[in-house]
Amino acid sequence: MKKSINQSTLTVILNGFSILALLFMGIALFGNSHIRELLNTANAERFDLTYNANRFMNGSAYLTNEVRAFAATGEQQHYDNYMLEVNEWKNRDIGVAAMQEIGITEEEQAMIDEMSALSNELVPLEEESMNMVKSGDRESAIAYVYGKDYSTAITKINSLKEQFLNALDTRTLARIDDLNYQAGFIRKAMLISLIVIALIQFAIMLVTNRRVLRPVIAVRDQMGEISKGNLSADFALKSNTSEIGMLVESIHETKRELKKYIQDIDDKLAQMADGTMDLTIGDDYRGEFLPIQNAMRQIVDSLNQALSKISITAEQVFNESRQMASDAEGLSSGTVRQAAAVEELSASIQDIYGQVDRTSKDADTASHHSAEATRQLEICSQKMDALTNAMNDISEASHQIGGIIKTIEDISFQTNILALNASVEAARAGEAGKGFAIVAGEVQNLANKSSVSAQDISELIENSMKLVEYGSSLTEETTESISAVVSSAQESSAMIERIAESAISQSQSLQQVTQGMEQISEVVQTNASTAQESAKLARELQTQAEGLKVSVNRFRLRG
Repeated sequence: MKKSINQSTLTVILNGFSILALLFMGIALFGNSHIRELLNTANAERFDLTYNANRFMNGSAYLTNEVRAFAATGEQQHYDNYMLEVNEWKNRDIGVAAMQEIGITEEEQAMIDEMSALSNELVPLEEESMNMVKSGDRESAIAYVYGKDYSTAITKINSLKEQFLNALDTRTLARIDDLNYQAGFIRKAMLISLIVIALIQFAIMLVTNRRVLRPVIAVRDQMGEISKGNLSADFALKSNTSEIGMLVESIHETKRELKKYIQDIDDKLAQMADGTMDLTIGDDYRGEFLPIQNAMRQIVDSLNQALSKISITAEQVFNESRQMASDAEGLSSGTVRQAAAVEELSASIQDIYGQVDRTSKDADTASHHSAEATRQLEICSQKMDALTNAMNDISEASHQIGGIIKTIEDISFQTNILALNASVEAARAGEAGKGFAIVAGEVQNLANKSSVSAQDISELIENSMKLVEYGSSLTEETTESISAVVSSAQESSAMIERIAESAISQSQSLQQVTQGMEQISEVVQTNASTAQESAKLARELQTQAEGLKVSVNRFRLRG
């Protein structure tokens, strides 16, 4: 077998160089990140130092400006601003503290101390000037704050300020420039690392494409042909000592073994297809193919046993199917007759169900009419009760009228007596009482007529009362009769309702019976169809059993 370097060894060497370059690049990235952080910190510190230096200097300048403004204008606001800066705002002290916290050099601190000392020397002059303004001597105050000593001190302070800012800016800018130089160097190193990594990856790509991907693609195509069953496909790769070469050799060996097994299996199956079942299976298969050889041996043995039993069974099936066909014909004929009888019975039950349904509907209608009649009789009973009450009221009114007639008779009697007395008195009066006697006579006649009329009315009322009593008795009897009729009607209505419910229940029961008969009819029809189909299948089974005997007899079995 041809010698060749392993693909894994070559890949490990190239990947090793790539990993080293990546590690170097990682270190460079970490350094660049650190430098960027330092650079950002340096820029921030430069800004903060400059800001606080200006705060310190602006605080001093603010005091000078407020003192001069107070001396020039005498306004209290400038004095207040001066005192606020000294006592509360303290921008100079805050600025110095902030710069010291960030970090300044000894030279820079010396400049700050010198500026502070000069500012402190100006404090007595400023206080003296403000006191002069308060005492009203503004010209002397102006001479103090704009005098030679004060101006010289201010000039020195401004000169120191400029020197301090220049020194501070030069130092911080040098630090930033140094960090930028380091960052540029690291970026160049990262670029070189990227170029090295790209070259190594390009070499790996070429090696992988030539010594791995192409052979793997060829192996993939060949395995695809093998998976399709094409063992005769051309495979141009040669085997060697590399991993791919050993894989190629394995594929060649696999193709040779598969061809050998397939040829042997094809030969055995061809003999079995020709009906030769008394052949012998060898034991020269290997590995995972050994179960196939054992399975072929078991198949041949099982087929010999099965075909022998099938031959015997085919004869039995042929005889039994012939008998079954005869029995199925008889069953089919009986089932057809049974289906006809069930259909006639179902039709009769349908007629009975129709009659009972109509009876149920009539009973339901009668129940409704009976209930309506009962309701009308109950209304009549209520009306008769009202009539009885009315007759009782009439009777009571008649009795009251009788009392009134008695009163009229008494009035008539008293009037008659008065008329008699008036006649007697008229007779005593003689001629003067003649007219009064006439009037008394007329009153007596009227009293007599009233008495006669009262007697007539009394007789009529007595007759009416008798008739009312008779009517009341008839009304009571009628009410009792109607109550009895209502009770009987209610009982009849309840009885008709029970008859209707019974008829409905019978209708529902007959409906269930009808449905059951329909189901029975469907089952019988299905049985009849099944019996006919069974008869047909039995005949076909007889034919198939005869064909099975012929088919089995073509095999040459052992023994």
